[in-house]
Amino acid sequence: MGANGRHAVPDFSGYPDLVVIYLGMKVRNLAGVKTLLGFGPRIDMVGATRPEGLLHYENNIIFSLRPLHVGMRWYWQDIDSMVAWSKSEPHRIWWRDFLRDTRGVGIWHETYHMRGGMEAIYHDVAKPVGFSAFMPMQEARGSLAARHARHATSDLRDLPAENAPDASLPR
Repeated sequence: MGANGRHAVPDFSGYPDLVVIYLGMKVRNLAGVKTLLGFGPRIDMVGATRPEGLLHYENNIIFSLRPLHVGMRWYWQDIDSMVAWSKSEPHRIWWRDFLRDTRGVGIWHETYHMRGGMEAIYHDVAKPVGFSAFMPMQEARGSLAARHARHATSDLRDLPAENAPDASLPR
Protein backbone atom coordinates (compact mmCIF):
# COMPACT_ATOMS: atom_id res chain seq x y z
CA MET A 1 0.00 0.00 0.00
CA GLY A 2 1.04 3.56 -0.54
CA ALA A 3 2.01 5.90 2.28
CA ASN A 4 -1.58 7.07 2.59
CA GLY A 5 -2.95 3.54 3.03
CA ARG A 6 -4.13 3.25 -0.57
CA HIS A 7 -2.95 0.81 -3.15
CA ALA A 8 -0.39 2.38 -5.46
CA VAL A 9 0.91 1.29 -8.84
CA PRO A 10 3.68 2.84 -10.94
CA ASP A 11 2.90 4.84 -14.06
CA PHE A 12 5.30 3.28 -16.57
CA SER A 13 4.31 5.59 -19.43
CA GLY A 14 7.25 7.94 -18.86
CA TYR A 15 9.75 5.06 -18.95
CA PRO A 16 9.24 3.19 -22.25
CA ASP A 17 12.89 2.09 -22.35
CA LEU A 18 13.26 1.17 -18.65
CA VAL A 19 15.68 -1.66 -17.91
CA VAL A 20 15.85 -3.45 -14.57
CA ILE A 21 18.91 -5.54 -13.82
CA TYR A 22 19.30 -7.99 -10.98
CA LEU A 23 22.85 -8.97 -10.09
CA GLY A 24 23.95 -11.64 -7.68
CA MET A 25 27.17 -12.86 -6.12
CA LYS A 26 27.22 -16.34 -4.64
CA VAL A 27 30.05 -17.37 -2.30
CA ARG A 28 31.61 -20.70 -3.29
CA ASN A 29 34.40 -20.96 -0.69
CA LEU A 30 36.04 -19.06 2.19
CA ALA A 31 37.99 -16.75 -0.15
CA GLY A 32 34.65 -15.75 -1.64
CA VAL A 33 33.54 -14.18 1.64
CA LYS A 34 36.49 -11.78 1.44
CA THR A 35 35.69 -11.03 -2.22
CA LEU A 36 32.05 -10.36 -1.42
CA LEU A 37 32.85 -8.09 1.51
CA GLY A 38 35.39 -6.20 -0.59
CA PHE A 39 32.95 -5.52 -3.41
CA GLY A 40 30.05 -4.30 -1.28
CA PRO A 41 31.40 -0.80 -0.47
CA ARG A 42 32.69 -0.31 -4.03
CA ILE A 43 29.31 -1.20 -5.53
CA ASP A 44 27.53 1.09 -3.04
CA MET A 45 29.87 3.93 -4.02
CA VAL A 46 29.11 3.49 -7.73
CA GLY A 47 25.37 3.58 -7.11
CA ALA A 48 25.72 6.68 -4.93
CA THR A 49 27.58 8.52 -7.73
CA ARG A 50 24.54 7.98 -9.98
CA PRO A 51 26.12 7.11 -13.33
CA GLU A 52 24.36 8.64 -16.33
CA GLY A 53 21.03 6.87 -16.80
CA LEU A 54 20.87 5.15 -13.40
CA LEU A 55 17.45 6.01 -11.98
CA HIS A 56 17.55 4.04 -8.72
CA TYR A 57 19.51 1.25 -7.08
CA GLU A 58 18.94 -1.20 -4.24
CA ASN A 59 21.93 -3.12 -2.92
CA ASN A 60 22.39 -5.78 -0.25
CA ILE A 61 19.49 -8.00 -1.21
CA ILE A 62 20.01 -11.30 0.61
CA PHE A 63 19.02 -14.30 -1.50
CA SER A 64 20.36 -16.86 0.98
CA LEU A 65 22.66 -17.17 3.98
CA ARG A 66 23.85 -20.74 3.26
CA PRO A 67 25.53 -20.47 0.91
CA LEU A 68 25.94 -16.72 1.22
CA HIS A 69 24.27 -15.22 -1.84
CA VAL A 70 23.60 -11.49 -2.10
CA GLY A 71 22.66 -9.16 -4.86
CA MET A 72 21.29 -5.88 -6.06
CA ARG A 73 18.63 -4.43 -8.31
CA TRP A 74 19.40 -1.39 -10.45
CA TYR A 75 16.96 0.60 -12.60
CA TRP A 76 18.32 2.20 -15.79
CA GLN A 77 16.55 4.68 -18.06
CA ASP A 78 17.53 2.61 -21.11
CA ILE A 79 19.75 -0.20 -22.34
CA ASP A 80 22.25 2.24 -23.87
CA SER A 81 22.94 3.87 -20.49
CA MET A 82 23.37 0.50 -18.82
CA VAL A 83 25.70 -0.80 -21.54
CA ALA A 84 27.73 2.43 -21.55
CA TRP A 85 28.28 2.12 -17.81
CA SER A 86 29.19 -1.58 -18.07
CA LYS A 87 31.93 -0.69 -20.59
CA SER A 88 33.31 2.13 -18.43
CA GLU A 89 35.53 2.21 -15.35
CA PRO A 90 35.33 0.66 -12.82
CA HIS A 91 32.96 -2.04 -14.16
CA ARG A 92 35.11 -2.91 -17.16
CA ILE A 93 38.10 -3.59 -14.91
CA TRP A 94 36.02 -5.53 -12.37
CA TRP A 95 34.65 -7.79 -15.11
CA ARG A 96 38.08 -8.32 -16.74
CA ASP A 97 39.64 -9.22 -13.39
CA PHE A 98 36.76 -11.48 -12.44
CA LEU A 99 37.06 -13.46 -15.68
CA ARG A 100 40.75 -14.03 -14.87
CA ASP A 101 40.06 -15.17 -11.29
CA THR A 102 36.61 -15.53 -9.71
CA ARG A 103 38.17 -15.32 -6.22
CA GLY A 104 35.72 -17.77 -4.71
CA VAL A 105 32.42 -16.36 -5.97
CA GLY A 106 30.03 -17.02 -8.79
CA ILE A 107 28.15 -14.11 -10.31
CA TRP A 108 25.07 -13.71 -12.42
CA HIS A 109 22.81 -11.00 -13.78
CA GLU A 110 19.40 -10.87 -15.40
CA THR A 111 18.07 -7.86 -17.30
CA TYR A 112 14.43 -7.09 -18.01
CA HIS A 113 13.44 -4.44 -20.55
CA MET A 114 10.13 -2.60 -20.66
CA ARG A 115 9.93 -3.41 -24.36
CA GLY A 116 10.04 -7.11 -23.56
CA GLY A 117 13.67 -8.03 -24.07
CA MET A 118 15.45 -10.11 -21.44
CA GLU A 119 19.05 -11.20 -21.11
CA ALA A 120 21.06 -13.11 -18.52
CA ILE A 121 24.48 -14.58 -17.83
CA TYR A 122 25.69 -16.97 -15.12
CA HIS A 123 29.40 -17.41 -14.37
CA ASP A 124 30.62 -20.05 -11.92
CA VAL A 125 27.21 -20.40 -10.28
CA ALA A 126 26.92 -24.09 -9.38
CA LYS A 127 23.27 -24.25 -8.27
CA PRO A 128 20.90 -22.76 -10.84
CA VAL A 129 19.20 -19.45 -10.05
CA GLY A 130 16.68 -17.36 -11.97
CA PHE A 131 16.23 -18.34 -15.60
CA SER A 132 18.92 -21.02 -15.31
CA ALA A 133 16.70 -22.91 -12.85
CA PHE A 134 14.17 -23.78 -15.57
CA MET A 135 15.56 -22.92 -19.02
CA PRO A 136 18.10 -24.79 -21.09
CA MET A 137 21.48 -23.03 -21.02
CA GLN A 138 23.88 -22.42 -23.90
CA GLU A 139 27.32 -20.88 -24.24
CA ALA A 140 27.33 -17.09 -23.89
CA ARG A 141 28.14 -15.39 -27.20
CA GLY A 142 28.11 -11.75 -28.20
CA SER A 143 27.55 -8.67 -26.12
CA LEU A 144 24.91 -8.06 -23.49
CA ALA A 145 23.19 -5.57 -25.82
CA ALA A 146 23.14 -8.03 -28.72
CA ARG A 147 21.76 -10.86 -26.57
CA HIS A 148 19.15 -8.49 -25.15
CA ALA A 149 18.09 -7.10 -28.53
CA ARG A 150 17.29 -10.54 -29.90
CA HIS A 151 14.16 -10.61 -27.75
CA ALA A 152 13.27 -6.90 -27.56
CA THR A 153 10.75 -5.09 -29.70
CA SER A 154 10.35 -1.50 -30.77
CA ASP A 155 6.57 -1.92 -30.91
CA LEU A 156 5.09 -0.11 -27.90
CA ARG A 157 1.41 -0.46 -28.89
CA ASP A 158 0.80 -2.97 -26.11
CA LEU A 159 2.22 -0.76 -23.35
CA PRO A 160 -0.48 0.91 -21.27
CA ALA A 161 -0.80 4.66 -21.58
CA GLU A 162 -1.16 4.70 -17.83
CA ASN A 163 -1.28 2.06 -15.14
CA ALA A 164 -4.11 3.08 -12.85
CA PRO A 165 -5.38 0.80 -10.06
CA ASP A 166 -8.44 -1.29 -10.83
CA ALA A 167 -11.65 0.43 -9.75
CA SER A 168 -12.58 -2.76 -7.86
CA LEU A 169 -9.68 -2.41 -5.39
CA PRO A 170 -10.54 -0.88 -2.02
CA ARG A 171 -9.50 2.73 -1.60
